[in-house]
Amino acid sequence: MMNTDAVFQQTLEALQQEPGVILFTALQWIPQRSSLKRLYTSHPAEYPVGGEKTVEISPGWLGTVIEDKKPFLAADLEALRNVFSDSGLIQQLGCGAVINVPVLDQQGNVVGVLALLDAEGKYTQQSVETAVDVVSSNLAQLVQAFEAHPTEIPEVPEAPAKDTV
Repeated sequence: MMNTDAVFQQTLEALQQEPGVILFTALQWIPQRSSLKRLYTSHPAEYPVGGEKTVEISPGWLGTVIEDKKPFLAADLEALRNVFSDSGLIQQLGCGAVINVPVLDQQGNVVGVLALLDAEGKYTQQSVETAVDVVSSNLAQLVQAFEAHPTEIPEVPEAPAKDTV
């Protein structure tokens, strides 16, 4: 099985170079529940792996990132507050700006979203383009990393492995 954390860590390290990141999370999109499940985080104490965001996702954000499959930029705290209910915690970590980049599989479906957060005013449209470039250069591994985590528990128990002859 692939080490999905290593893929997310490698992507984080590239993003830390440019455009810069304080807080980074990789969120798996679960269409059945319209929710985002955290698979990787740079801040496990505040944002533990396995946490899910559902109700607090704003329609504007969903429309941009999930439906239009475009990156989302909130460049300042006011913009952040309009979208994220946890903006207080985000501020405590020294962040006041976010870029969300959807990760698309070969069919063009959103399999996950990367969240990059940094100090208020740190991100511009150029930062978004840089982040998209980093995601693009790691796309194949990122898609595999998201797909390595099934979004639904299969109803049918798996058949026992056949004995090798």
